[in-house]
Amino acid sequence: MRAALSVLTLALTPALSPAADWPRFRGPNGTGVADGVLPPIDPAKPLWKAAIPGRGVSSPVVAGGKLFVQSAEKTSRLVLCLDAATGKTLWTRELPGKVAHTHDRNTLASGTPAVADGRVFVVAWDGEAVALHAFTADGKDLWSQGLGTFTSQHGPGHSPAVYNGTVFVNVDQDGSAVLKAFDAKTGEPRWAVPRPANRASYSTPSLLERPGKPAELLVGTTTAITAYDPATGKVVWEYLPAWASGEMPLRVVGGPVYAGGRVVCAFGDGGGARYLMAVDPDGPKPAKAWELRNKPTPYVPCLLAKDGRVYWITDKGRRSCVDARTGAEVWEAAVAQQEVTASPILVGGEVFAVTETGRWFVWEAGPELGTVRRGEIGEPVSASPAVADGRLYVRGDRHLFCFGPK
Repeated sequence: MRAALSVLTLALTPALSPAADWPRFRGPNGTGVADGVLPPIDPAKPLWKAAIPGRGVSSPVVAGGKLFVQSAEKTSRLVLCLDAATGKTLWTRELPGKVAHTHDRNTLASGTPAVADGRVFVVAWDGEAVALHAFTADGKDLWSQGLGTFTSQHGPGHSPAVYNGTVFVNVDQDGSAVLKAFDAKTGEPRWAVPRPANRASYSTPSLLERPGKPAELLVGTTTAITAYDPATGKVVWEYLPAWASGEMPLRVVGGPVYAGGRVVCAFGDGGGARYLMAVDPDGPKPAKAWELRNKPTPYVPCLLAKDGRVYWITDKGRRSCVDARTGAEVWEAAVAQQEVTASPILVGGEVFAVTETGRWFVWEAGPELGTVRRGEIGEPVSASPAVADGRLYVRGDRHLFCFGPK
Protein backbone atom coordinates (compact mmCIF):
# COMPACT_ATOMS: atom_id res chain seq x y z
CA MET A 1 0.00 0.00 0.00
CA ARG A 2 1.52 2.25 -0.44
CA ALA A 3 12.19 11.59 -1.28
CA ALA A 4 15.26 12.06 -2.56
CA LEU A 5 18.10 11.13 -0.28
CA SER A 6 19.77 14.41 0.51
CA VAL A 7 23.14 12.72 0.78
CA LEU A 8 24.58 10.05 -1.49
CA THR A 9 22.05 7.41 -2.48
CA LEU A 10 22.13 4.63 -5.05
CA ALA A 11 19.06 3.90 -7.14
CA LEU A 12 17.61 0.61 -5.99
CA THR A 13 16.48 -0.18 -9.54
CA PRO A 14 18.76 1.50 -12.08
CA ALA A 15 16.98 3.64 -14.68
CA LEU A 16 17.51 2.83 -18.35
CA SER A 17 18.23 6.51 -19.07
CA PRO A 18 19.04 9.33 -16.64
CA ALA A 19 16.00 10.62 -14.72
CA ALA A 20 13.69 8.99 -17.30
CA ASP A 21 12.22 5.84 -15.77
CA TRP A 22 10.06 5.20 -12.70
CA PRO A 23 10.95 1.51 -12.26
CA ARG A 24 9.50 0.55 -8.86
CA PHE A 25 7.07 1.71 -6.16
CA ARG A 26 7.77 5.41 -5.56
CA GLY A 27 10.26 5.59 -8.41
CA PRO A 28 14.06 5.32 -8.25
CA ASN A 29 14.99 3.86 -4.85
CA GLY A 30 11.46 4.50 -3.59
CA THR A 31 12.18 8.19 -3.06
CA GLY A 32 9.09 9.58 -4.81
CA VAL A 33 11.31 12.22 -6.44
CA ALA A 34 12.03 13.09 -10.08
CA ASP A 35 13.82 15.84 -11.98
CA GLY A 36 12.12 18.09 -14.50
CA VAL A 37 8.79 19.89 -14.11
CA LEU A 38 5.22 18.76 -13.59
CA PRO A 39 3.25 18.90 -16.86
CA PRO A 40 -0.12 20.70 -17.08
CA ILE A 41 -2.82 18.58 -15.40
CA ASP A 42 -6.11 18.93 -17.27
CA PRO A 43 -8.28 15.77 -17.16
CA ALA A 44 -10.27 17.14 -20.09
CA LYS A 45 -7.07 17.11 -22.17
CA PRO A 46 -4.87 14.21 -21.06
CA LEU A 47 -2.23 12.90 -23.40
CA TRP A 48 -4.18 9.67 -23.10
CA LYS A 49 -6.75 7.95 -20.86
CA ALA A 50 -7.01 4.16 -20.80
CA ALA A 51 -9.60 1.93 -19.14
CA ILE A 52 -8.07 -0.62 -16.77
CA PRO A 53 -9.83 -3.99 -16.26
CA GLY A 54 -10.57 -5.16 -12.73
CA ARG A 55 -9.65 -3.20 -9.63
CA GLY A 56 -6.46 -2.46 -7.76
CA VAL A 57 -4.36 0.22 -6.15
CA SER A 58 -1.10 -1.05 -7.61
CA SER A 59 0.86 1.98 -8.78
CA PRO A 60 2.06 2.28 -12.37
CA VAL A 61 5.77 1.90 -13.09
CA VAL A 62 7.52 2.96 -16.28
CA ALA A 63 10.73 1.63 -17.86
CA GLY A 64 12.00 1.56 -21.41
CA GLY A 65 8.89 3.28 -22.75
CA LYS A 66 6.52 0.69 -21.26
CA LEU A 67 4.12 1.04 -18.33
CA PHE A 68 3.41 -1.91 -16.02
CA VAL A 69 0.65 -2.22 -13.42
CA GLN A 70 -1.32 -4.90 -11.58
CA SER A 71 -5.07 -5.36 -11.30
CA ALA A 72 -7.46 -8.05 -10.03
CA GLU A 73 -10.60 -9.80 -11.16
CA LYS A 74 -12.60 -12.07 -8.85
CA THR A 75 -10.92 -15.22 -10.17
CA SER A 76 -7.61 -13.89 -11.43
CA ARG A 77 -4.78 -11.41 -10.94
CA LEU A 78 -3.67 -9.38 -13.94
CA VAL A 79 -0.29 -7.99 -14.98
CA LEU A 80 -0.76 -5.30 -17.63
CA CYS A 81 1.73 -3.67 -19.98
CA LEU A 82 0.85 -0.47 -21.84
CA ASP A 83 2.74 1.74 -24.24
CA ALA A 84 3.74 4.63 -21.97
CA ALA A 85 3.45 7.18 -24.80
CA THR A 86 0.04 6.14 -26.18
CA GLY A 87 -1.77 4.08 -23.52
CA LYS A 88 -2.21 1.16 -25.93
CA THR A 89 -2.26 -2.24 -24.19
CA LEU A 90 0.73 -4.28 -25.34
CA TRP A 91 0.12 -7.44 -23.33
CA THR A 92 -1.76 -8.90 -20.38
CA ARG A 93 -0.77 -11.84 -18.20
CA GLU A 94 -3.31 -13.63 -16.02
CA LEU A 95 -2.40 -15.30 -12.70
CA PRO A 96 -4.70 -17.49 -10.58
CA GLY A 97 -6.65 -15.90 -7.75
CA LYS A 98 -9.89 -15.85 -5.82
CA VAL A 99 -11.92 -13.43 -3.73
CA ALA A 100 -10.56 -12.99 -0.20
CA HIS A 101 -10.94 -10.51 2.63
CA THR A 102 -9.17 -7.16 2.53
CA HIS A 103 -9.51 -3.83 4.30
CA ASP A 104 -12.18 -1.61 2.73
CA ARG A 105 -9.43 0.65 1.35
CA ASN A 106 -7.28 -2.20 0.12
CA THR A 107 -7.69 -4.41 -2.95
CA LEU A 108 -6.61 -7.82 -4.18
CA ALA A 109 -3.95 -6.14 -6.33
CA SER A 110 -2.16 -3.52 -4.24
CA GLY A 111 1.47 -4.45 -4.85
CA THR A 112 3.47 -2.47 -7.41
CA PRO A 113 5.77 -4.17 -9.96
CA ALA A 114 9.50 -3.51 -10.21
CA VAL A 115 11.49 -3.44 -13.46
CA ALA A 116 15.21 -3.99 -13.97
CA ASP A 117 17.40 -5.15 -16.87
CA GLY A 118 14.44 -5.95 -19.12
CA ARG A 119 12.64 -8.03 -16.48
CA VAL A 120 9.37 -7.31 -14.67
CA PHE A 121 8.90 -8.58 -11.10
CA VAL A 122 5.48 -8.89 -9.48
CA VAL A 123 4.31 -10.07 -6.05
CA ALA A 124 0.76 -11.45 -6.32
CA TRP A 125 -1.65 -12.83 -3.71
CA ASP A 126 -4.05 -15.55 -4.87
CA GLY A 127 -6.25 -15.15 -1.80
CA GLU A 128 -4.21 -17.56 0.33
CA ALA A 129 -0.54 -17.40 -0.61
CA VAL A 130 1.83 -14.86 -2.12
CA ALA A 131 4.32 -15.54 -4.89
CA LEU A 132 7.02 -13.63 -6.73
CA HIS A 133 6.73 -13.81 -10.53
CA ALA A 134 9.23 -12.70 -13.17
CA PHE A 135 8.43 -11.85 -16.81
CA THR A 136 10.33 -10.39 -19.71
CA ALA A 137 9.36 -6.86 -20.72
CA ASP A 138 7.51 -8.57 -23.62
CA GLY A 139 5.37 -10.63 -21.23
CA LYS A 140 7.08 -14.03 -21.40
CA ASP A 141 7.26 -16.16 -18.25
CA LEU A 142 10.72 -16.40 -16.69
CA TRP A 143 10.25 -17.91 -13.24
CA SER A 144 8.07 -17.92 -10.10
CA GLN A 145 8.87 -18.43 -6.42
CA GLY A 146 6.28 -19.12 -3.72
CA LEU A 147 6.58 -16.90 -0.65
CA GLY A 148 4.17 -18.83 1.57
CA THR A 149 0.70 -18.16 2.91
CA PHE A 150 -0.25 -14.63 3.86
CA THR A 151 -2.40 -13.59 6.82
CA SER A 152 -3.50 -10.06 7.63
CA GLN A 153 -6.78 -8.37 8.43
CA HIS A 154 -5.80 -5.74 5.84
CA GLY A 155 -4.93 -8.00 2.90
CA PRO A 156 -1.87 -7.80 0.62
CA GLY A 157 0.26 -4.85 -0.47
CA HIS A 158 3.84 -6.05 -0.93
CA SER A 159 6.06 -4.60 -3.65
CA PRO A 160 9.45 -6.03 -4.70
CA ALA A 161 12.66 -4.05 -5.10
CA VAL A 162 15.72 -4.84 -7.21
CA TYR A 163 19.39 -4.01 -6.75
CA ASN A 164 22.54 -5.42 -8.32
CA GLY A 165 20.86 -8.50 -9.79
CA THR A 166 18.89 -9.38 -6.64
CA VAL A 167 15.13 -9.11 -6.00
CA PHE A 168 14.11 -8.31 -2.41
CA VAL A 169 10.67 -8.91 -0.88
CA ASN A 170 9.73 -7.96 2.66
CA VAL A 171 7.11 -10.61 3.51
CA ASP A 172 5.69 -9.06 6.67
CA GLN A 173 2.32 -10.26 7.99
CA ASP A 174 0.41 -10.72 11.21
CA GLY A 175 2.63 -12.85 13.44
CA SER A 176 5.32 -13.68 10.86
CA ALA A 177 7.99 -11.68 9.03
CA VAL A 178 10.90 -12.54 6.76
CA LEU A 179 13.03 -10.58 4.30
CA LYS A 180 13.83 -12.67 1.22
CA ALA A 181 16.34 -12.25 -1.60
CA PHE A 182 16.31 -13.99 -5.01
CA ASP A 183 18.57 -14.08 -8.04
CA ALA A 184 16.89 -11.80 -10.59
CA LYS A 185 17.89 -13.97 -13.58
CA THR A 186 17.03 -17.43 -12.27
CA GLY A 187 14.75 -16.92 -9.27
CA GLU A 188 17.02 -19.04 -7.10
CA PRO A 189 16.91 -18.03 -3.41
CA ARG A 190 20.00 -16.13 -2.27
CA TRP A 191 19.14 -15.63 1.39
CA ALA A 192 16.22 -15.25 3.80
CA VAL A 193 16.37 -13.46 7.15
CA PRO A 194 13.57 -13.72 9.74
CA ARG A 195 12.42 -10.43 11.28
CA PRO A 196 10.63 -9.90 14.60
CA ALA A 197 6.90 -10.03 13.80
CA ASN A 198 3.87 -8.21 15.17
CA ARG A 199 1.34 -6.47 12.91
CA ALA A 200 1.61 -6.66 9.13
CA SER A 201 3.64 -3.81 7.62
CA TYR A 202 3.96 -2.98 3.94
CA SER A 203 7.16 -0.98 3.50
CA THR A 204 9.27 -1.75 0.42
CA PRO A 205 13.06 -2.12 0.90
CA SER A 206 15.24 0.77 -0.26
CA LEU A 207 18.95 1.32 -0.53
CA LEU A 208 20.91 3.56 1.83
CA GLU A 209 24.46 4.69 1.15
CA ARG A 210 26.32 6.91 3.60
CA PRO A 211 29.72 8.50 3.02
CA GLY A 212 32.53 6.05 3.71
CA LYS A 213 30.19 3.07 4.20
CA PRO A 214 29.02 0.25 1.91
CA ALA A 215 25.49 0.28 0.54
CA GLU A 216 22.86 -0.98 3.00
CA LEU A 217 19.39 -2.42 2.40
CA LEU A 218 16.94 -0.47 4.58
CA VAL A 219 13.66 -1.88 5.93
CA GLY A 220 11.25 -0.46 8.49
CA THR A 221 8.36 -2.32 10.13
CA THR A 222 6.43 -2.29 13.41
CA THR A 223 9.25 -3.99 15.27
CA ALA A 224 12.50 -2.59 13.84
CA ILE A 225 14.31 -0.29 11.47
CA THR A 226 17.11 -2.42 10.07
CA ALA A 227 19.99 -2.02 7.64
CA TYR A 228 21.24 -5.21 5.97
CA ASP A 229 24.18 -6.16 3.81
CA PRO A 230 22.29 -6.63 0.49
CA ALA A 231 24.66 -9.39 -0.61
CA THR A 232 24.32 -11.61 2.46
CA GLY A 233 21.36 -10.45 4.56
CA LYS A 234 23.64 -9.82 7.54
CA VAL A 235 22.34 -7.12 9.89
CA VAL A 236 24.61 -4.06 9.75
CA TRP A 237 22.67 -2.03 12.30
CA GLU A 238 19.21 -2.05 13.83
CA TYR A 239 17.00 0.17 15.97
CA LEU A 240 13.96 -1.20 17.82
CA PRO A 241 11.13 1.27 18.56
CA ALA A 242 10.19 1.24 22.24
CA TRP A 243 6.43 0.80 22.49
CA ALA A 244 5.19 1.63 26.00
CA SER A 245 3.51 -1.00 28.14
CA GLY A 246 -0.12 -1.23 27.07
CA GLU A 247 0.54 0.80 23.92
CA MET A 248 -0.50 -0.82 20.64
CA PRO A 249 2.56 -1.16 18.37
CA LEU A 250 1.96 0.74 15.14
CA ARG A 251 2.34 -0.37 11.52
CA VAL A 252 4.74 0.93 8.87
CA VAL A 253 3.20 1.35 5.42
CA GLY A 254 5.65 3.72 3.75
CA GLY A 255 9.36 2.99 4.10
CA PRO A 256 11.96 5.15 5.86
CA VAL A 257 13.64 8.10 4.12
CA TYR A 258 17.15 9.44 4.72
CA ALA A 259 17.86 13.16 5.07
CA GLY A 260 20.09 15.35 7.20
CA GLY A 261 21.94 12.30 8.50
CA ARG A 262 18.70 10.83 9.88
CA VAL A 263 16.62 7.80 8.94
CA VAL A 264 13.02 8.98 9.36
CA CYS A 265 10.11 6.52 9.58
CA ALA A 266 6.34 7.01 10.02
CA PHE A 267 4.11 4.62 12.00
CA GLY A 268 0.34 4.52 12.46
CA ASP A 269 -2.88 2.55 12.50
CA GLY A 270 -6.54 2.83 11.57
CA GLY A 271 -7.48 3.96 15.07
CA GLY A 272 -5.74 7.29 14.48
CA ALA A 273 -2.53 6.78 16.49
CA ARG A 274 0.49 8.36 14.81
CA TYR A 275 4.24 8.30 15.46
CA LEU A 276 7.18 9.73 13.50
CA MET A 277 10.71 8.83 14.56
CA ALA A 278 14.19 9.76 13.36
CA VAL A 279 17.19 7.51 13.97
CA ASP A 280 20.82 8.64 13.91
CA PRO A 281 22.70 5.66 12.43
CA ASP A 282 26.17 7.20 12.64
CA GLY A 283 27.09 6.82 16.32
CA PRO A 284 28.67 3.81 18.05
CA LYS A 285 25.18 2.32 17.85
CA PRO A 286 21.99 3.71 16.27
CA ALA A 287 20.03 6.06 18.53
CA LYS A 288 16.75 7.92 18.41
CA ALA A 289 17.40 11.53 17.37
CA TRP A 290 13.85 12.87 17.75
CA GLU A 291 10.21 11.82 17.68
CA LEU A 292 6.71 13.21 17.09
CA ARG A 293 3.88 11.45 18.90
CA ASN A 294 0.21 11.82 17.91
CA LYS A 295 0.94 14.86 15.78
CA PRO A 296 -0.45 15.34 12.24
CA THR A 297 1.93 12.82 10.61
CA PRO A 298 1.07 10.22 7.93
CA TYR A 299 0.09 6.59 8.24
CA VAL A 300 -0.41 5.39 4.63
CA PRO A 301 1.06 8.20 2.46
CA CYS A 302 4.85 8.00 2.22
CA LEU A 303 7.34 10.67 3.28
CA LEU A 304 9.40 12.89 0.97
CA ALA A 305 12.85 14.37 1.66
CA LYS A 306 14.71 17.25 0.02
CA ASP A 307 17.50 19.63 1.06
CA GLY A 308 17.62 18.45 4.68
CA ARG A 309 13.86 18.71 5.19
CA VAL A 310 11.09 16.06 5.34
CA TYR A 311 7.69 16.72 3.76
CA TRP A 312 4.40 14.87 3.95
CA ILE A 313 0.65 14.96 3.56
CA THR A 314 -1.41 13.19 6.21
CA ASP A 315 -4.24 10.73 5.65
CA LYS A 316 -6.61 13.60 6.58
CA GLY A 317 -5.10 16.08 4.13
CA ARG A 318 -2.73 18.23 6.19
CA ARG A 319 0.70 19.09 4.76
CA SER A 320 3.84 19.56 6.82
CA CYS A 321 7.56 20.24 6.64
CA VAL A 322 10.14 19.57 9.38
CA ASP A 323 13.89 19.90 9.72
CA ALA A 324 15.22 16.38 9.14
CA ARG A 325 18.06 16.71 11.63
CA THR A 326 16.11 18.12 14.59
CA GLY A 327 12.42 17.43 13.88
CA ALA A 328 11.63 21.13 14.35
CA GLU A 329 8.49 22.18 12.51
CA VAL A 330 9.13 24.44 9.52
CA TRP A 331 5.45 24.81 8.58
CA GLU A 332 2.14 22.94 8.83
CA ALA A 333 -1.30 23.64 7.33
CA ALA A 334 -4.49 22.06 6.01
CA VAL A 335 -4.55 21.58 2.26
CA ALA A 336 -7.01 18.89 1.17
CA GLN A 337 -9.36 18.30 4.11
CA GLN A 338 -10.18 14.95 2.53
CA GLU A 339 -8.94 11.38 2.93
CA VAL A 340 -5.57 10.69 1.27
CA THR A 341 -4.24 7.20 0.50
CA ALA A 342 -1.92 7.86 -2.46
CA SER A 343 1.62 8.91 -1.62
CA PRO A 344 2.78 12.33 -2.81
CA ILE A 345 5.58 12.79 -5.32
CA LEU A 346 8.12 15.58 -5.70
CA VAL A 347 8.93 16.74 -9.23
CA GLY A 348 11.36 19.56 -9.91
CA GLY A 349 10.83 21.10 -6.49
CA GLU A 350 7.03 20.79 -6.46
CA VAL A 351 4.94 18.33 -4.44
CA PHE A 352 1.97 16.68 -6.17
CA ALA A 353 -0.67 15.02 -3.97
CA VAL A 354 -4.11 13.61 -4.74
CA THR A 355 -7.04 12.67 -2.49
CA GLU A 356 -9.30 9.62 -2.57
CA THR A 357 -11.97 11.70 -4.32
CA GLY A 358 -9.54 12.65 -7.08
CA ARG A 359 -8.78 16.22 -6.05
CA TRP A 360 -5.15 17.12 -6.73
CA PHE A 361 -2.89 19.72 -5.11
CA VAL A 362 0.55 21.09 -6.00
CA TRP A 363 2.84 23.21 -3.80
CA GLU A 364 6.50 24.15 -3.69
CA ALA A 365 8.85 22.14 -1.48
CA GLY A 366 10.73 24.80 0.45
CA PRO A 367 11.05 26.62 3.77
CA GLU A 368 7.98 28.79 3.09
CA LEU A 369 4.39 27.56 3.22
CA GLY A 370 3.68 28.89 -0.28
CA THR A 371 0.57 28.85 -2.44
CA VAL A 372 -1.32 25.79 -3.71
CA ARG A 373 -2.56 24.94 -7.21
CA ARG A 374 -5.48 22.52 -7.36
CA GLY A 375 -7.85 20.67 -9.66
CA GLU A 376 -9.85 17.46 -10.18
CA ILE A 377 -8.75 14.20 -11.81
CA GLY A 378 -12.36 13.21 -12.42
CA GLU A 379 -12.53 9.89 -10.55
CA PRO A 380 -11.38 8.43 -7.21
CA VAL A 381 -7.63 7.91 -6.76
CA SER A 382 -5.94 5.65 -4.19
CA ALA A 383 -2.83 4.49 -6.10
CA SER A 384 0.37 6.51 -5.86
CA PRO A 385 1.23 8.42 -9.07
CA ALA A 386 4.33 8.02 -11.23
CA VAL A 387 6.35 10.37 -13.41
CA ALA A 388 8.69 9.46 -16.28
CA ASP A 389 10.00 11.17 -19.41
CA GLY A 390 8.24 14.38 -18.43
CA ARG A 391 4.84 12.67 -18.17
CA LEU A 392 2.65 12.23 -15.08
CA TYR A 393 0.72 8.97 -14.70
CA VAL A 394 -2.26 8.76 -12.34
CA ARG A 395 -4.23 5.57 -11.76
CA GLY A 396 -7.85 6.27 -10.96
CA ASP A 397 -10.54 3.84 -9.90
CA ARG A 398 -11.18 2.70 -13.47
CA HIS A 399 -8.71 4.49 -15.73
CA LEU A 400 -5.06 5.38 -16.14
CA PHE A 401 -4.46 9.04 -16.99
CA CYS A 402 -1.32 10.37 -18.66
CA PHE A 403 -0.50 14.09 -18.69
CA GLY A 404 2.42 15.57 -20.56
CA PRO A 405 4.09 15.90 -23.97
CA LYS A 406 3.66 13.48 -26.86
